[in-house]
Amino acid sequence: MRALRDRRPVAVRRHAVRLVKRSIVLATSDVVAIVALQGLAQWLAETTTTRAALAFHSALGGAAAVILLLSLVITGTYSRAGQLNRTLRLGGASAITAVVTLWPLLPTYGASFFSAVALGTAAMWLVLSAERQIAERFLRSVWPGPDGATPSVVIDRAAAEHADLRSMSTDSGGDYKLLATLTVGRVVKGSALLSQLAHLIQANAAEAVIVACPLPDDIVREVLDVSLASGCEFLYPARSVKIAGRRPMLVWHQDEPFFELGAPLLKAQALILKRAVDIIGATLGIILLAPFLALIAILIKIDSPGPIFFWQDRAGMGGRRFRMLKFRTMRHGADAEKARLAHLNHTGDARLFKIPNDPRVTNFGAWLRRWSIDELPQCWNVLVGTMSLVGPRPFFEADLENYEDHHFRRLDAKPGITGLWQVSGRSDVVDFEEVVRYDREYIEHWSPWLDLKIIGKTIPAVFHRTGAY
Repeated sequence: MRALRDRRPVAVRRHAVRLVKRSIVLATSDVVAIVALQGLAQWLAETTTTRAALAFHSALGGAAAVILLLSLVITGTYSRAGQLNRTLRLGGASAITAVVTLWPLLPTYGASFFSAVALGTAAMWLVLSAERQIAERFLRSVWPGPDGATPSVVIDRAAAEHADLRSMSTDSGGDYKLLATLTVGRVVKGSALLSQLAHLIQANAAEAVIVACPLPDDIVREVLDVSLASGCEFLYPARSVKIAGRRPMLVWHQDEPFFELGAPLLKAQALILKRAVDIIGATLGIILLAPFLALIAILIKIDSPGPIFFWQDRAGMGGRRFRMLKFRTMRHGADAEKARLAHLNHTGDARLFKIPNDPRVTNFGAWLRRWSIDELPQCWNVLVGTMSLVGPRPFFEADLENYEDHHFRRLDAKPGITGLWQVSGRSDVVDFEEVVRYDREYIEHWSPWLDLKIIGKTIPAVFHRTGAY
């Protein structure tokens, strides 16, 4: 399992690169389509005298290009699974763009406005449909070509490739490259299956696990854990409403429906969005708080001898070591006293080392901890990419030796300055299993709105000073 976890960041990075390549091709072809549309609108305006054609030409400027690209994103045409109902999605994006860009012309053109909307929608839909056909063929055959398909392992009850999955393979321009099949018998032995699956994932550098046959819920749950630990997508045929106690998401690949189970943070789109928010948030935090941080630095220096900042090795995403930055709140050399004070740890668990009224904490340091101000320099960790604004709390690398298999799931996301644990009591939560439950809940139910909700709860938690010492 450790080898699989070590490869997880690489697999997730490959997912992101594959998404970026696809988005570059589609966005470039969409821009070309927009230029073609502008040429078509100009030709119609010059060769016809209808008010609808003139309105269409007047509206199709630079703003229309931006609106059309946003509409294509909103309607899901950049998603791999967006091939389902692609015609309707492109029609929806065309209609949205036509209405929004032509709306200001309604008072000028009157009844011709509706004709212009119909003309604009039809023209954009025809051009986009033709352009996307060419773009998809380019993606399959030229760049990234076969490399754009996700290398996959299939679990099935037959030795041959499952018939329902052939349309998903690159042979027919599908999304997945089926590299190996793991055959299971009538009686499924979990330990043997998981061992073989781990071997096939490693041997084939797989990035997706596709279950093509019904499996018992407990086996599905274990296969899911192995898949997510290794950074693989997990797909299950859409044959049941509830799988392994989880609510799945229905996705379509070519003409085949599948249930996708797993953590939203495994998705490349989520990683890119979260990273963009982290960079913007950390940059603004450092700039806006710079005078306040400078004042804190001066007061730390006045309060006690020693450095202003405290660097400490922690375990980050995938268990990788990184150096976490904080304002120093203890006397210099306090880390060396940890073993001597272990008996004061009120949680009784070395993985949750918390001492109320810790004698190593300085006077000013106690105030910094009470208001969680000592955490603010971690904006630097967020900026360089070793932490996130919201995520699981980083623990020590030495603690990993005492982890059980299900504990490692909390390492599937970058550690955060704040998180579910922090807004749920912080040091008052003294059960490590409860901490892991909070972290897994965050990872498995992540959304941008959940991050916003946690950030919103962080401020009241700080002012109430719940569990802060």
